[in-house]
Amino acid sequence: MTSSPIAGIRPAGTRALLVELASLADVTALHTQLKAHPLPGQVDVLAAAGTVLVRFIGRRETVDAAGRIQALDLTRAEAPEARTVTIDTVYDGADLAEVSRLTGLSEEAVIKAHTGSSWLGGFGGFAPGFTYLTGGDPVLKVPRRDTPRTAVPAGSVALAGEYSAVYPRESPGGWQLIGRTSAVMWDLDREDPALIRPGDTVIFQAVRELVTTTDPSPAAIEESAAGPSLVVRAAGLQSLIQDLGRPGYADLGVSASGAADTRSARQANRLVGNPADAAVIENLFGGLELTAHGDTVLALAGAEVPAAVVSPDGKRDRPVPLNAPFALLDGEILTLGSPFRGVRAYAAVRGGIAVEPVLGSRSTDSMSRIGPASLESGTRLPIGNITGTTPVGSPEPGTLLSGDQPGTLGDGDFPTLLRITAGPRQDWFGPDAAAALTEHTWRTTNESNRIGVRLETDPEDPEAQPLQRVRNGELPSEGVVAGSLQVPPSGLPVLFLADHPVTGGYPVIAAVVPEDLPVAAQLPPGHPVRFVFVHPDTLAPLSPGSAAALFPEGTP
Repeated sequence: MTSSPIAGIRPAGTRALLVELASLADVTALHTQLKAHPLPGQVDVLAAAGTVLVRFIGRRETVDAAGRIQALDLTRAEAPEARTVTIDTVYDGADLAEVSRLTGLSEEAVIKAHTGSSWLGGFGGFAPGFTYLTGGDPVLKVPRRDTPRTAVPAGSVALAGEYSAVYPRESPGGWQLIGRTSAVMWDLDREDPALIRPGDTVIFQAVRELVTTTDPSPAAIEESAAGPSLVVRAAGLQSLIQDLGRPGYADLGVSASGAADTRSARQANRLVGNPADAAVIENLFGGLELTAHGDTVLALAGAEVPAAVVSPDGKRDRPVPLNAPFALLDGEILTLGSPFRGVRAYAAVRGGIAVEPVLGSRSTDSMSRIGPASLESGTRLPIGNITGTTPVGSPEPGTLLSGDQPGTLGDGDFPTLLRITAGPRQDWFGPDAAAALTEHTWRTTNESNRIGVRLETDPEDPEAQPLQRVRNGELPSEGVVAGSLQVPPSGLPVLFLADHPVTGGYPVIAAVVPEDLPVAAQLPPGHPVRFVFVHPDTLAPLSPGSAAALFPEGTP
């Protein structure tokens, strides 16, 4: 009887499963099968070095999928449609001499080894168009640089461990650079944006010509004088176009993105009579000013901000209610001040912001640089046509509830309480980690953004300590979900938000439940945070003993 290639299935939050497999071939087989034949409720599937992350629409579908995955026969999986991609490369990389030293080969022999055998597209991740290539000459197995570069040029051909890859755009990175290419690894104008897909054969061909590359930038917002619009007078610290995101592209290195606080974005749309997925403006820390061209109806939700409408001549103003629809007439100006609770306000206009969608979404992805560019003074935002007869809504309570209960934005003496479920890599920390994570208060830092909320120990709690691992070494990159609490070597967790990378190389100790992510996106710098373990099905709090039992003794 043949043993199953599935080594284990770990929960990754309440709506995703991390499937561990015996080999990269098994990873490819499962990924191919789930892409061709999605399971009920499947939203995304992402292959990595030894795992496949499968994300679902809800908890019931996730629980049901565990048994379905275990029963799959991967020996009958369809082989992916393979292509051969040739990459013309100039071998003059900054680390070519170092790779020569590490391998004991001459620089010419390094080049010959890299071009002398074909590579296989193993899995995507890290960035759109970045594909991990396997199967090259084993002599080229070299470690990452001790100190990563803050900026690796687009088109850099690199080595790390047993992998080779091409950087599709300028980004930080610690791989050894041996050459460069002009091949465009990611192009949204192509039917398949990624030049290399998992399963493709890749051949590197040495050339002498110097080449240049261009770094893809966010799409400019096309302006149109026809129809009603909003013109940005001031964008504040950061104002972005967001909707509910673009799930389904994780295997291409593209996160779902979307509004960081989906609850508030949905509310703003509901108040003006829009569909839930209409595009809105997400504003960070106020400072936004919008001028109406044509009569419009808007609503503000999310962060509690002072807001006013100023007359065209600037001589009169009136306060604007939050969480209720209001008129912004032709020539009038909407102004947002600094929030006194929360950090992200959402402005919806009846008809929605009608910028061109990218991969099916109008969201700006700050990590992948996909979607509309950040708003600037002078940007004109077209307003979509109103379809149907959906009326505007009635005033509603705000989404930022006060108190000491989970899902509320604590204030005064109350830290914000976020519910978490363990895993998938809690065994990297040992049984004492549950108490270390939940029995002390953490503080958010001013380095937080849409990618993640960075946490530090509370300076007022002398017993609080960073989380300690019980395992050494590196964790191979694997898929992660929004809400993941990833723990780098510093022991200070990072809570992933909407624009998080699709893969990560640090262990994830736990994940914030999706129901609490909207409030996590509203945490200001220096805000106190506490975590509580809950049952993944009922979200009922677990006793300290039950939570500790989720953390087995690790293997140093």
